[in-house]
Amino acid sequence: MLTFGDVLKAENTDPSEILAIRHTFVELHADGHAGLNRNSTNAEILEYTAEQSSQAQLFPRNPPRYWVVFIKDGGSNARLHTVYENHGVLSDDGNRRHFDLRPVELLGEYKDKLVISWAAPIRWQVSGASVVKYRIQEIAQQRQVAFPGFYNCVLDFPMLQAVVSEPRYEQWRTALSAIRAIYLIADTRDGKLYVGKADGGEGLLQRWASYASTGHGGNVELRRRNPDTFRFSILQVFDPTTPQYLINEAETHYKQALLTQKFGLNRN
Repeated sequence: MLTFGDVLKAENTDPSEILAIRHTFVELHADGHAGLNRNSTNAEILEYTAEQSSQAQLFPRNPPRYWVVFIKDGGSNARLHTVYENHGVLSDDGNRRHFDLRPVELLGEYKDKLVISWAAPIRWQVSGASVVKYRIQEIAQQRQVAFPGFYNCVLDFPMLQAVVSEPRYEQWRTALSAIRAIYLIADTRDGKLYVGKADGGEGLLQRWASYASTGHGGNVELRRRNPDTFRFSILQVFDPTTPQYLINEAETHYKQALLTQKFGLNRN
């Protein structure tokens, strides 16, 4: 069984010089700080990584030379994004520190190819001594998952989060961003239904990305529920040039047909 330690050994890299970081796509953290999303640029990921807590219990007081950054890649997996060299602290206001990080070619041949099993799901950063034990899942270009068609999209909540964030679902995002739609959310816990419409500039993808980020998309009734039991599907697809009144009429029709205002989760 290959481990990340085997890769470091092949690169003649001392694990004590390594800090491993796993980023996930969260647009807004509980502390109010902006996070990353699927469209974040390399520069934005660098800037995000460079800002860390001043509290030693949250981030190492003297972090090592190399910061190996992974991006969550479904389940407990994490894909290597890049390696930064730490050139020290640029500023520290007592709350947040800003580090001088610079991309380096260390592990360059493995970038976007190496996938490890992140063995500490609650921890987003681990020492080199810990990450060397993490199992390698694959070393290959990320495989694209073919889009199954609009009416075959039936996604539970973890799958929705993967579709809007992971590179292997690029075909899905392209398709979902190209349409307006009437969609359905079913709570599998009790069968309650919610009918919604996606009529924004980035189509259904924009609307579903909001649910993936917040769990409720701003809907009052959905805020009271656990999104882990939600199932998302598409009721009707519209071309982006479809007049707004036709989309509104379709939304009203489905609410009435499925009784979602009387027995479901639509409040209006």
